[in-house]
Amino acid sequence: MPAFVDEARKAALEVFEREPVPTWRRSGFWTTTLRKLHLDELSPRRYEPVGELPDIVREHLAGEDHAALLVQRGASVVYSHISPEAAEQGVKLLPLEQAVEEHADLVEPWFGRRLPHDEGKFPAANAAFWTGGAFLYVPKEVRLDKPIQIVWLIDEPGTAQYARTLALVDEFAECSVREYCLAPDIDGQALHAGGFELYARAGAQVNLAHYQDWGRGEVYDVSTKRVEIARDARVRWVPIHLGGQLTKQRLDIITAEQGSDMRHTGMYFTERDEHLDLFTTDKHEAAHTTGDTVWKGALTGESRSSYEGLIEIVPDAQESHTYLQTHSMLLSPKAKADAIPSLIVKTDNVSASHGGTVGELDEEQIFYMMTRGVPRVEAVRVLVEGYFEEVVQRLEDPGLEDLVRRRIAEKLAGAHDQVAEFIDERAAAPAEAEAA
Repeated sequence: MPAFVDEARKAALEVFEREPVPTWRRSGFWTTTLRKLHLDELSPRRYEPVGELPDIVREHLAGEDHAALLVQRGASVVYSHISPEAAEQGVKLLPLEQAVEEHADLVEPWFGRRLPHDEGKFPAANAAFWTGGAFLYVPKEVRLDKPIQIVWLIDEPGTAQYARTLALVDEFAECSVREYCLAPDIDGQALHAGGFELYARAGAQVNLAHYQDWGRGEVYDVSTKRVEIARDARVRWVPIHLGGQLTKQRLDIITAEQGSDMRHTGMYFTERDEHLDLFTTDKHEAAHTTGDTVWKGALTGESRSSYEGLIEIVPDAQESHTYLQTHSMLLSPKAKADAIPSLIVKTDNVSASHGGTVGELDEEQIFYMMTRGVPRVEAVRVLVEGYFEEVVQRLEDPGLEDLVRRRIAEKLAGAHDQVAEFIDERAAAPAEAEAA
């Protein structure tokens, strides 16, 4: 490995060994803890390359054509392909381990620039232990019609996966990037400790999506994902969270130069006893930047979700304009959700506002649909799917849109009895109160 990688690993290892396993507390009452994670029993699992996609990957991608595709199983890149058209234009998608050797001039200036190793035990673990990895480069003024796809797969219990992605989209390039985190229903614990950094250079246009479905197994996801947007560039980022025993993620977008613009639209659906803790930041580091953040979630079972969104506008970032809103829908009496929007504004002549709600399905809407002959179960399904549709449509990827819609429908069907009971209880409550 080049010296810059070895030095980063050494420094990160020192932090990892020094730092304790963290517990995150928010607002004095919300706690995310890893006390049930047996970290010492997990280790990287290595695999040989394969000529065909693993079944679960093929099912999720559904044969969608791509500009480039890379799959990492456990600690090893097992499959990679780049279309002739993309290769001819100089597009690169290859293991990061290979890229630091063969393209050090491209990698070194950006590697870890927004992902420091000293932000805690798991960022340090990622910086110290990553293997395989993904490096994406889209050259200046290249425009790709087909998506670039990166897949992280865990399919065995006992796996520790330290996933590292570095993406560089050069000036005035245009592309779509899709990153998937997938697992079947494994029997046992696994860890995904991810680090993702994307740099959209001046004038670039990037449609970015993250799709997470770790199945019904005991997969812990502790990850940091960051996007930096340069002058007059634009990134549209849609994260989708549809499964994971415990997920603790930080998602940051930095509008770093004048004219940069971001659109951050995310969704989640939790079930059973899943625990989801998301912290997003919309950071404006330059004047004349714009942003918009919208998150929507739904909860069933005894699941818990906490979404905290921060808008930060630094000194000298005048004429920045941004908005944040977050909404959570409870579909079970035992589910709990928090929505915590906040602002830090250190300059004047800006517009920044936020809002957050936690609520339930509107019984009046359900009743109205039933008076039009729609069964209650179907009315609930239509309302929940419609609630998420704003987010789904922003994917602008028919294959991924269909996948998300299908998984939402499957999760609603799986929680049918408890959702119906919850809605019936809420419908009966006003009548009982009136009778009393």
